[in-house]
Amino acid sequence: MEIKANYHTHTNLCDGANTPEEMVEAAIKDGLQYLGFSGHFDPDVYMDIEKYKKEIRSLKEKYRGKIGILLGAEVDRLFDVTKAEGCEYIIGSTHGLNTDEGVMSVDSSPETLKKLCQEYFGGDYYKLTKAYYELEATVVDVVKPDFIGHFDIVTKYNDELHFVDEDDPRYLKPALDTLEYLCGYGIPFEINTAQYYRGKKKEMYPNMRLLKALHDFGGRIVLSSDAHNSAVLTGAFDVAAKRAAVCGFTSANILIPDGSGHVRWKEVAL
Repeated sequence: MEIKANYHTHTNLCDGANTPEEMVEAAIKDGLQYLGFSGHFDPDVYMDIEKYKKEIRSLKEKYRGKIGILLGAEVDRLFDVTKAEGCEYIIGSTHGLNTDEGVMSVDSSPETLKKLCQEYFGGDYYKLTKAYYELEATVVDVVKPDFIGHFDIVTKYNDELHFVDEDDPRYLKPALDTLEYLCGYGIPFEINTAQYYRGKKKEMYPNMRLLKALHDFGGRIVLSSDAHNSAVLTGAFDVAAKRAAVCGFTSANILIPDGSGHVRWKEVAL
């Protein structure tokens, strides 16, 4: 079954390129059944949260019967989840680490990542990635998300910088330990296709080794494009589905309204 839904969607109300309505129109044109908006609820990506909620709710009514629109939020582990009150679902993500200078991102730029590593981890990227996964291990307890976003985004620049060997136990063990721990909560992990279809990485998040481990740990998946423009709402979903199948998955999950103002997961065949 072709996945006809995307729940990781950003607009020009935060750091995306298109208006929410432009994203809806593109989703309808692409044949999507469900489109979930997941604006950043983080202070370093400014968004007028109340305006965002109002606009998405308005679109839900305007396009009722044409497409299912869901009001969601992407909430960083280190920021305030209470601002997402009233949203139908939450993506729990980890984008950075706490330092004396405040939160420093692991995915905003190579320069910031290098600075973080040099100034706070003595230039040891393995120590940095271990600290990232130790923080990621707390994302469900703190954020209480409906699914986990881009699990291994700490490797965003690894194809460029080659700062760790992703098969080295110094990297892999903390990643696998955290993955196994979070699988115990039973919530899906997204296969995030963004850096792959942008041509920035050969792998998606999680990479194939971690994705296979996710399957073996009994984990669940949801396909997400992390769309920041209207052209990529299902970017590389076909490749993601094939990679998931190679790792043993036979199904993915979609979020659907349950008729009472809430949402529920539905399993669909890949």
